[in-house]
Amino acid sequence: MANKENNISINPNAQVIFNRKKSAPISVGDLMIGIEKGDRYILSKAITLVESNQIEDQSIANQLIDFCINKKPESLRIGITGTPGVGKSTFIDTLGTQIINENHKLAVLAIDPSSNISRGSILGDKTRMERLSMNLNAYIRPTPSADNLGGVARKTRETMILCEAAGFDTIIIETVGVGQSETAVYQLTDVFLLILQPGAGDELQGIKRGIMEMADILAINKADGERLSMAKFAKAAYTSALHLFQPKTSNWIPKVLTCSSTEENGILDIWNTIQSFQNLTIANNYKINKRNHQKLYWFEETFQNKLLNFYLENKEIADYKEELEMKILADTVTPFLAVDKLLQKIIDKYQK
Repeated sequence: MANKENNISINPNAQVIFNRKKSAPISVGDLMIGIEKGDRYILSKAITLVESNQIEDQSIANQLIDFCINKKPESLRIGITGTPGVGKSTFIDTLGTQIINENHKLAVLAIDPSSNISRGSILGDKTRMERLSMNLNAYIRPTPSADNLGGVARKTRETMILCEAAGFDTIIIETVGVGQSETAVYQLTDVFLLILQPGAGDELQGIKRGIMEMADILAINKADGERLSMAKFAKAAYTSALHLFQPKTSNWIPKVLTCSSTEENGILDIWNTIQSFQNLTIANNYKINKRNHQKLYWFEETFQNKLLNFYLENKEIADYKEELEMKILADTVTPFLAVDKLLQKIIDKYQK
């Protein structure tokens, strides 16, 4: 009986994965075919290659991305952020179930804080999104942030492309939390959702203006029981605060809504509001313009990162950088002058 009960709680997809042979390598062609068929095991293998720092893996990953980028269906990309403890995972579990009930396929890319020791994820969103983890039309991929600025893992954009090519028409990206560097999610998604909790008095002061300005929808979660009156007060406070910001170029007026993920109240209203945003931004071409801007943004970001890595792979340059760091700590050179010196070293090195 114990085994039977345990089997009931296992994700049906997991049994398929467990039965796969781990030894046989998968060719690039098989990966492409598997992704196009929506094979979850193949998709997971492909994402692992994309996340890898190994040169040989990166070569395969680049081929996969080139293949998938033209296979993507029309999708909706939703960014969800909020302070730790606000209930993001429970909210996504409830909202995601609503989305799937309307015949969509959903991928959740959950960016977990990284362990400073193992560099792995430490929260494990699959354990906190119980219904989605059991649903055949949902795919959850927890990814360690590895201290990446923006609260978004370095390869999140490529992972998103793979998921879309595998047939997932709705993508949710959950970030680690709200902070100065969390805003990179805005450069990945179509609609930006900020989750808050009741008690707006002090919390309103703590919310970064930049996050508020970027948010298309504000959802005040945990609006139930004794917190319901506080949620209504918070809604009024945030609605008033939004009037201080410049109108959005999308012509969308940000909405403040209340909800309870545990009691599933207000979730449908939030999903309908997301769809209204989607319809408006498609009609006025804001969505396509924003995505084009995002492509150029990630081109610049990736180019700068790869350029920096290219130079630092040279031992002479890397050693000189360490020498400058020691001088900065000894106060014999300023950080700004050190940058100029390092750049001049690079120029001299590669002009020979």
